[in-house]
Amino acid sequence: MAFPIQRLRRLRSNEAIRRMIRETQLAVDDLIYPLFVTHGEGVARPVEAMPGIYNYSIDRLLEEVSEVARLKIPGILLFGIPAGKDEFGSEAYAAEGIIQQAVRAIKKGFPDLLVVTDICLCEYTSHGHCGVVRDGRVMNDETVELLAEIALSHAAAGVDIVAPSDMMDGRVKAIRTTLDTRGYEEVLVMSYSAKYASAFYGPFREAAGSSPHFGDRQAYQMDPANAHEALREVQLDIEEGADIIMVKPALAYLDVIRRVKDQFLFPLAAYNVSGEYTMVKAAAQKGWIDEKKVVLELLTGMKRAGTDIILTYHAKDVAEWLLQEGV
Repeated sequence: MAFPIQRLRRLRSNEAIRRMIRETQLAVDDLIYPLFVTHGEGVARPVEAMPGIYNYSIDRLLEEVSEVARLKIPGILLFGIPAGKDEFGSEAYAAEGIIQQAVRAIKKGFPDLLVVTDICLCEYTSHGHCGVVRDGRVMNDETVELLAEIALSHAAAGVDIVAPSDMMDGRVKAIRTTLDTRGYEEVLVMSYSAKYASAFYGPFREAAGSSPHFGDRQAYQMDPANAHEALREVQLDIEEGADIIMVKPALAYLDVIRRVKDQFLFPLAAYNVSGEYTMVKAAAQKGWIDEKKVVLELLTGMKRAGTDIILTYHAKDVAEWLLQEGV
């Protein structure tokens, strides 16, 4: 049937009917809020390239986590800023590393909050790469051994989910095996399965001090031109024991998100990364866009593409907006 029998505008005529037939719902329960934690006391150091984002010492981090809990955001993702760096990123797997201390403090004060930790070496190494470097090359298997040690130390501190972001081959299996054999079989693995060598990571690298000191990460992160490869990466991570898979970044990879969800029907996260966040913030500060409407539209697009979980620096604002609307 066609016009005039069918008039699709009738289904858009008022807010009540639009709400009733809305296909995609964005909710606070979809969100994870990334946070940066550093050593010291009373530290809330602004990240210049990411308006509204800070590097927090643990005492100030707990204040921020209290706000996260008030907004009913179900989880946070922690990135650590170490006291010092070395060739092997040793603070990443130290029992008293900054992340290990932060996890213990958060779980003591907020036991029901879902705590996710990034599993990588880039913030901790003197060279800024995501693994062990020998003769200018990032060594896969040696790195995987250290990643498993990082995950184990985070599990011992009380983390709920470990999230390997390094893109080394075989790291999910190594982490899963290590956790299971050491009695941490209930700790989930959320794998950065399809992580692209993206230009959208710049502001994050300022926040975390994680820019590589030589070369780039194209030898281990994915080529932005490839989508079939993403499906292979995801399949391998699922076979190795990942509980949740992730596509990163989000906006330029909505097609990948859709293909991954259609093929695997697996819990799927998307990371709305720092460059995506900063572009919106910069345009909003200029008055060129309506920040609230744009952010909600973008995140709804990620949900529509097939995402179950969205990691986003917009999480607090989105939660506030949605709670005001009773969502």
